[in-house]
Amino acid sequence: MKNQNHTMMQYFEWYLPNDANHWNRLVEESDHLKKIGINYVWLPPAYKGASGQNDVGYGVYDLYDLGEFDQKGSVPTKYGTKSEYLTAIDVLRKKNMKVIADIVLNHKMGADETEEVLAIQESWDDRNVNMSEAIPIKAWTKYTFPGRGDTYSSFKWNWTHFHGVDWDDNTSTASIYKFYGKHWDENVDKEKGNFDYLMGADIDLNNHDVVVELQNWGKWYLETTKVDGLRLDAVKHIRSEFFPEWISAVSDGNNQELFVVGEYWSANIDILNQYIEKSEGCMRLFDVPLHYNFYRAATSNGEFDMRTIFDETLVATNPQKAVTFVDNHDTELGQALESWIPDWFKPMAYALILLRKEGMPCVFYGDYYGIPEKDVVAKNEILDPILEARNLYAYGEQVDYFNDSNLIGFIRRGDFEHPDSGLAVVLTDTIGGTIKMNMGNDFSDCEFFDCTGNIEEIIVIDKEGNGEFKCKDGSVSIWRKK
Repeated sequence: MKNQNHTMMQYFEWYLPNDANHWNRLVEESDHLKKIGINYVWLPPAYKGASGQNDVGYGVYDLYDLGEFDQKGSVPTKYGTKSEYLTAIDVLRKKNMKVIADIVLNHKMGADETEEVLAIQESWDDRNVNMSEAIPIKAWTKYTFPGRGDTYSSFKWNWTHFHGVDWDDNTSTASIYKFYGKHWDENVDKEKGNFDYLMGADIDLNNHDVVVELQNWGKWYLETTKVDGLRLDAVKHIRSEFFPEWISAVSDGNNQELFVVGEYWSANIDILNQYIEKSEGCMRLFDVPLHYNFYRAATSNGEFDMRTIFDETLVATNPQKAVTFVDNHDTELGQALESWIPDWFKPMAYALILLRKEGMPCVFYGDYYGIPEKDVVAKNEILDPILEARNLYAYGEQVDYFNDSNLIGFIRRGDFEHPDSGLAVVLTDTIGGTIKMNMGNDFSDCEFFDCTGNIEEIIVIDKEGNGEFKCKDGSVSIWRKK
């Protein structure tokens, strides 16, 4: 069997309709995903959020409710019912696609009851600065799950299972409240002095009972869903020692088969590589620095040096641990980390993650299918030729021609395992042009065409294997054998 390039799709975006029909749509679309070469599918959080059917899934209420119980105003989640979720996973796996589940273990929201707790008010901007003595607050920290009861787990959460909250119901005040006698974890990101606290009721992952419950849940979840991998949310807010232990426990120590990628949102490559080391290499990370390089390149009016597009990125420094992406649900228009790559640059960015050797690329649902809520049009017609080029032609030796600050190119020389493989890519953030690149003697006298359709003429490779490959202004051209 031929070795296939692995390609992930993030199969959701923030503004999907709250129609509880997403899992069914996925089943209907599964053949198409297979056809375009997607073999890893990252699904949104599948458990009940604080807003019920209106919750994207990151405001976690009950990890055990996968759309099965009448809680938070609905039985289904935003995406559908438990049975529909399990069906979708089964359909994908039978088509030899791996399913990646989104896991949120940092916080809980939507508690069932309040508790009186002593807490210290902290600074929003520096979590190491106390703004008060210990004061009594009314915190939303009791989770009794009346709709589920003791099904799957009898564990009920209370304030002792958390570090703190961001709301005092006594005074209707929003602030950071650290529970008296608790301490933020040390081995977390140092933004805001200490970035343990993110939102909601911050889970205390040093509490033995909590750790045991989350391990029990993880085992139940993997056994119940049969997913092949995990996308771990907000790992910069969680002590670095937690996930190596948790992954080992939930996968019975055999975490080689479990694909794991973490979201550590930092543009600092040193911080990402340090986290990989501290977490014992138990996960890949999303290449956030590369996303910001794309953003700068697309918004610098041609002043960005395209030769540096991979500088200080995870895919350049630690390619085995890099999951590359262009945009995601957090960088979309209107979201917390908005840094949306403009439409004109999207084909170039996707060519740079999909057609190169290093890293595992992730295609964003909002790019492929569009985001109607934000008038973002679907780019499937643009992305399909790039995906096809990845699946059929992006193999073999890679040689870069990064010699000009605006016009860059690279080639893949193909391999014997993939007949007619090999391609040449040229792109520019300003004025188009031509780069002479050597495909090798195996390609002498071959005709090449631009599979993006941007350029109609044919290029003939000379006796030495050289071709004069070109692209138009502000675009990419992908040349392959005719």
